[in-house]
Amino acid sequence: MNDSSWGTPQTGYWGPSDHGPGRGAAPAGPAYDAHYAQHTRPMPVVPDVPEHGGDQDVDRGAARLSGPLFRDEPTRARPLPGEVPQNPEPMPDAPQPAPAPQKKSAGRDLGAAIGVGVGLGVVIVASLFVVKAVFVGVVAVAVVVGLWELTSRLRERKGIKAPLVPLALGGAAMVVAGYARGAEGAWVAMALTALAVLVWRMTAPPEGYLKDVTAGVFAVFYVPFLATFVAMLLTADDGPWRVLTFLLLTVVSDTGAYAVGWRFGRTKLAPRISPGKTREGLLGAVASTMVVGALCMQFLIDDGSWWQGLLLGLAVAVSATLGDLGESMIKRDLGIKDMGTLLPGHGGIMDRLDSLLPTAPVVWLLLVIFVGSG
Repeated sequence: MNDSSWGTPQTGYWGPSDHGPGRGAAPAGPAYDAHYAQHTRPMPVVPDVPEHGGDQDVDRGAARLSGPLFRDEPTRARPLPGEVPQNPEPMPDAPQPAPAPQKKSAGRDLGAAIGVGVGLGVVIVASLFVVKAVFVGVVAVAVVVGLWELTSRLRERKGIKAPLVPLALGGAAMVVAGYARGAEGAWVAMALTALAVLVWRMTAPPEGYLKDVTAGVFAVFYVPFLATFVAMLLTADDGPWRVLTFLLLTVVSDTGAYAVGWRFGRTKLAPRISPGKTREGLLGAVASTMVVGALCMQFLIDDGSWWQGLLLGLAVAVSATLGDLGESMIKRDLGIKDMGTLLPGHGGIMDRLDSLLPTAPVVWLLLVIFVGSG
């Protein structure tokens, strides 16, 4: 048979030529050379359409289609007459139920948080105005528990073994030294505590020594040293009122930021650190603390003035927000939400000290500048 009577190899379809001698015969298989096998893709043979219907195409020898037109097209099983498809495709115009609106949530048990906050406030105020030494003891206990939470999370999440015993003993001593000897006593106690951390860690193997003592010295500064400024606020003649002003402004800053941010918050303040904080919440914190600061300085602090309270409130709003963001940064690095579970609705002690600790030295310094240390 002459190859010129069939289609060209490049077409990929081999059928009888209109003028060749093999007209009307269906080929039994591909009739192209092996040379073109790697460059062409055979197409399926399309059967001749019968003129009068029926099964005339069988008699004429035409091939039937038994699969998809192309190899990449999946074969679909056609249901028999009266058979219901098992997986019917959904109607494109079928109405979809609208998602239920989500309500804003604080993410915590608000009732428990309020109850625990009120209980702590009663204990603090009672100890503050009854016996000053009792309040100093409350601060020391909070420092020890905070150090335990911090070192425990460092050990669990990062494998950092900051020595708790010298931290706890030195931290409590720092608070007492700050109350008894002022800033000088606090600095000396801090230096001795840091030295004790370095020596205590020498009793363990040297692997990880540097990261352990570094974390320990950081903990010394972050928790007990900053807390000594609360004790130093208490040493003034109007010390209880200074401490109360410090606590009120910090709580008002957190509450104002939460209330305004929850209701009007739209623009994220630091989404990579704390996605829940907004710029609107920060403005709420600034406004509320400036108002309360003016009232406290005018009516609670000896020789204080309202305009000093405005500056004090502004500084507290900034320091409290930065302190909250700072601990959020630590918790994100550790991969945790809360430092502990001791306080229902709040988390741990460190989750309540986050804004108080960095605010204490700010309030102490501004009050010393405005009205003196006496």
